[in-house]
Amino acid sequence: MTISMYQASIPVFLRALDNLAAIMDVGAAHAEAKKIDPLVLTGTRMYPDMFPMSRQVQIACDMVKGGAARLAGIEPPPRGDTEKTFAELKERIEWTAAFVRSVTAEQVDGSEDRAIVLKTPFGDLNFTGQQYLLGFVLPNLYFHSATAYNLLRHSGVELGKRDFLGRA
Repeated sequence: MTISMYQASIPVFLRALDNLAAIMDVGAAHAEAKKIDPLVLTGTRMYPDMFPMSRQVQIACDMVKGGAARLAGIEPPPRGDTEKTFAELKERIEWTAAFVRSVTAEQVDGSEDRAIVLKTPFGDLNFTGQQYLLGFVLPNLYFHSATAYNLLRHSGVELGKRDFLGRA
Protein backbone atom coordinates (compact mmCIF):
# COMPACT_ATOMS: atom_id res chain seq x y z
CA MET A 1 0.00 0.00 0.00
CA THR A 2 1.31 3.42 -0.86
CA ILE A 3 0.68 6.65 0.96
CA SER A 4 0.06 9.84 -0.94
CA MET A 5 1.70 13.17 -0.28
CA TYR A 6 -1.71 14.49 0.71
CA GLN A 7 -2.26 11.69 3.24
CA ALA A 8 1.25 12.20 4.64
CA SER A 9 0.74 15.94 5.10
CA ILE A 10 -2.71 17.50 5.38
CA PRO A 11 -4.34 15.09 7.89
CA VAL A 12 -1.10 15.05 9.92
CA PHE A 13 -1.01 18.86 9.96
CA LEU A 14 -4.64 19.09 11.03
CA ARG A 15 -4.22 16.61 13.86
CA ALA A 16 -1.16 18.46 15.17
CA LEU A 17 -3.06 21.76 15.01
CA ASP A 18 -6.07 20.27 16.82
CA ASN A 19 -3.79 18.96 19.56
CA LEU A 20 -1.99 22.30 19.82
CA ALA A 21 -5.35 24.09 20.17
CA ALA A 22 -6.35 21.69 22.94
CA ILE A 23 -3.04 22.38 24.71
CA MET A 24 -3.80 26.12 24.52
CA ASP A 25 -7.16 25.43 26.20
CA VAL A 26 -5.46 23.51 29.03
CA GLY A 27 -2.92 26.33 29.45
CA ALA A 28 -5.65 28.97 29.61
CA ALA A 29 -7.68 26.95 32.13
CA HIS A 30 -4.57 26.43 34.27
CA ALA A 31 -3.80 30.17 34.30
CA GLU A 32 -7.37 30.95 35.33
CA ALA A 33 -7.54 28.26 38.02
CA LYS A 34 -4.19 29.20 39.53
CA LYS A 35 -4.73 32.96 39.17
CA ILE A 36 -1.61 33.29 36.99
CA ASP A 37 -1.35 36.09 34.44
CA PRO A 38 -1.77 34.14 31.17
CA LEU A 39 0.90 36.32 29.52
CA VAL A 40 3.41 34.83 31.94
CA LEU A 41 2.69 31.40 30.46
CA THR A 42 2.51 32.47 26.81
CA GLY A 43 5.70 34.50 27.28
CA THR A 44 7.68 31.83 29.10
CA ARG A 45 11.03 30.64 27.74
CA MET A 46 13.39 27.86 28.77
CA TYR A 47 16.39 30.11 28.23
CA PRO A 48 16.73 33.84 27.50
CA ASP A 49 17.91 33.37 23.91
CA MET A 50 15.02 31.11 22.93
CA PHE A 51 11.64 32.09 21.56
CA PRO A 52 8.71 32.33 24.01
CA MET A 53 5.86 29.86 23.98
CA SER A 54 3.70 32.16 21.86
CA ARG A 55 6.33 32.26 19.10
CA GLN A 56 6.64 28.47 19.19
CA VAL A 57 2.93 28.24 18.35
CA GLN A 58 3.27 30.83 15.60
CA ILE A 59 6.17 28.93 14.01
CA ALA A 60 4.32 25.59 14.23
CA CYS A 61 1.41 27.25 12.41
CA ASP A 62 3.74 28.78 9.83
CA MET A 63 5.28 25.37 9.17
CA VAL A 64 1.95 23.76 8.28
CA LYS A 65 0.68 26.82 6.42
CA GLY A 66 3.83 27.02 4.33
CA GLY A 67 4.05 23.26 3.97
CA ALA A 68 0.51 22.89 2.69
CA ALA A 69 0.86 25.84 0.33
CA ARG A 70 4.22 24.90 -1.14
CA LEU A 71 3.25 21.26 -1.62
CA ALA A 72 0.11 22.51 -3.40
CA GLY A 73 2.14 24.87 -5.58
CA ILE A 74 0.50 28.02 -4.20
CA GLU A 75 1.68 30.97 -2.13
CA PRO A 76 1.14 30.78 1.63
CA PRO A 77 -1.33 33.41 2.83
CA PRO A 78 0.34 36.18 4.83
CA ARG A 79 -0.20 36.46 8.57
CA GLY A 80 1.52 38.72 11.08
CA ASP A 81 3.01 37.38 14.28
CA THR A 82 1.15 39.46 16.84
CA GLU A 83 -0.59 36.87 19.02
CA LYS A 84 0.20 36.96 22.73
CA THR A 85 -2.82 35.55 24.57
CA PHE A 86 -4.12 31.98 24.62
CA ALA A 87 -7.26 33.14 22.80
CA GLU A 88 -5.22 34.85 20.09
CA LEU A 89 -2.97 31.82 19.70
CA LYS A 90 -5.96 29.52 19.46
CA GLU A 91 -7.52 31.79 16.82
CA ARG A 92 -4.27 31.60 14.82
CA ILE A 93 -4.31 27.81 15.04
CA GLU A 94 -7.92 27.78 13.83
CA TRP A 95 -7.12 30.22 10.99
CA THR A 96 -4.21 28.00 9.94
CA ALA A 97 -6.36 24.87 10.08
CA ALA A 98 -9.00 26.55 7.89
CA PHE A 99 -6.35 27.34 5.28
CA VAL A 100 -4.93 23.82 5.44
CA ARG A 101 -8.44 22.37 4.98
CA SER A 102 -8.79 24.44 1.79
CA VAL A 103 -5.87 22.59 0.17
CA THR A 104 -7.05 19.61 -1.85
CA ALA A 105 -5.57 16.21 -2.54
CA GLU A 106 -5.45 17.09 -6.24
CA GLN A 107 -3.17 20.03 -5.44
CA VAL A 108 -0.79 18.08 -3.19
CA ASP A 109 -0.64 14.59 -4.67
CA GLY A 110 2.20 14.23 -7.13
CA SER A 111 4.31 16.89 -5.37
CA GLU A 112 7.01 14.38 -4.33
CA ASP A 113 9.44 15.70 -6.95
CA ARG A 114 8.24 19.31 -7.06
CA ALA A 115 11.17 21.71 -6.66
CA ILE A 116 10.73 23.80 -3.53
CA VAL A 117 13.10 26.64 -2.75
CA LEU A 118 12.93 28.41 0.59
CA LYS A 119 14.55 31.81 0.81
CA THR A 120 16.19 32.26 4.21
CA PRO A 121 18.55 34.87 5.67
CA PHE A 122 21.23 32.17 5.53
CA GLY A 123 20.67 31.36 1.85
CA ASP A 124 18.32 29.31 -0.24
CA LEU A 125 17.23 25.85 0.86
CA ASN A 126 16.44 23.53 -2.04
CA PHE A 127 14.18 20.52 -1.65
CA THR A 128 12.01 18.14 -3.55
CA GLY A 129 8.45 18.04 -2.21
CA GLN A 130 9.06 14.78 -0.36
CA GLN A 131 12.33 16.00 1.18
CA TYR A 132 10.62 19.23 2.18
CA LEU A 133 7.72 17.46 3.90
CA LEU A 134 9.65 14.67 5.61
CA GLY A 135 12.93 16.43 6.36
CA PHE A 136 11.85 20.01 7.06
CA VAL A 137 8.15 20.65 7.64
CA LEU A 138 7.26 17.69 9.86
CA PRO A 139 10.41 17.90 12.05
CA ASN A 140 9.87 21.65 12.52
CA LEU A 141 6.16 21.20 13.24
CA TYR A 142 6.89 18.63 15.93
CA PHE A 143 9.85 20.55 17.36
CA HIS A 144 7.89 23.77 17.84
CA SER A 145 4.71 22.03 19.00
CA ALA A 146 6.68 19.95 21.51
CA THR A 147 8.53 23.05 22.69
CA ALA A 148 5.23 24.89 23.29
CA TYR A 149 3.95 21.84 25.17
CA ASN A 150 7.17 21.56 27.19
CA LEU A 151 7.19 25.24 28.12
CA LEU A 152 3.67 24.94 29.50
CA ARG A 153 4.44 21.66 31.24
CA HIS A 154 7.58 23.17 32.78
CA SER A 155 5.39 26.04 34.04
CA GLY A 156 3.19 23.61 35.95
CA VAL A 157 0.39 23.12 33.43
CA GLU A 158 -0.93 19.61 33.89
CA LEU A 159 -0.36 18.12 30.46
CA GLY A 160 0.53 14.59 29.46
CA LYS A 161 1.64 12.70 26.41
CA ARG A 162 -2.00 12.12 25.43
CA ASP A 163 -2.49 15.89 25.21
CA PHE A 164 0.40 16.18 22.78
CA LEU A 165 -0.56 13.15 20.68
CA GLY A 166 -4.32 13.66 20.91
CA ARG A 167 -6.91 10.96 20.70
CA ALA A 168 -6.64 8.50 17.81
